[in-house]
Amino acid sequence: MATRIHPSAIVESSAQLGVDVEVGPFVYVGPEVTLGDRTRLHHHCAVEGWTVLGPDCEVYPHANLGAKTQDLKYKGGRPGVRMGARNVFRECVTVHAATSDGDVTVIGDDNTLLAYCHVAHDCVLGNHIVMSNSIMLAGHVTVEDHVTIGGGAGVHQFCRIGAYAMVSAFAKVVQDVAPYFIADGQPAVIRSLNKVGLERKGFTPEQMDRVKQVYRIMFRDGLNRSQAMEKLAQHPAAGSAEFQRVTTFAAQSERGLAPGNVV
Repeated sequence: MATRIHPSAIVESSAQLGVDVEVGPFVYVGPEVTLGDRTRLHHHCAVEGWTVLGPDCEVYPHANLGAKTQDLKYKGGRPGVRMGARNVFRECVTVHAATSDGDVTVIGDDNTLLAYCHVAHDCVLGNHIVMSNSIMLAGHVTVEDHVTIGGGAGVHQFCRIGAYAMVSAFAKVVQDVAPYFIADGQPAVIRSLNKVGLERKGFTPEQMDRVKQVYRIMFRDGLNRSQAMEKLAQHPAAGSAEFQRVTTFAAQSERGLAPGNVV
């Protein structure tokens, strides 16, 4: 199938379009945009700025990808956005360019962002992420692979959400959410391990048991964070992928880890 561009769409002459791209009515594609093969732009959406959108992506009406950062520190230059393959951006999603010249906001592969989500400047999103409606990611947020975020949640700038974690609807995330766990509340705290999510991702009973042990040490044994990290490091399963993912994440935390729920 050849690339199809609706007569009412505006596609700047220097934009680069792959094969089998579909550009719907009243779409705008900017001069520095690259669209991957088989990408579909529904009516009334815009892709602008120094933006790369990978193959097999789908952009729904009134979404805007690549617009200038809202960061008041912006001083000009050529920041951009880099997005991978098979991403879905539903209605009114916004993904903004980075702030500094040459920097990029990054979204990986196989992500689904539902209506009215906002990804601010300099965010880095991994793969297989599901963001429900009206989620707000502030600048410099990192979301690792296989994360699910419930509708209406907000994430403070520079926070990180670890792989396989879940953030509940309307949560207010102001500290890093460790991998494998569910965060909920305002401010968000760790409520439990993401048992259903991990099972759906194919975690074995042995892997689940190791995650449970990590959860117990970090949030149920009454230890402070330093004590918990020391106990994790001395655990017989310390070399496992599950233990290593959490300890590495914690070691890199600058905002601190979201605490466990006080019961």
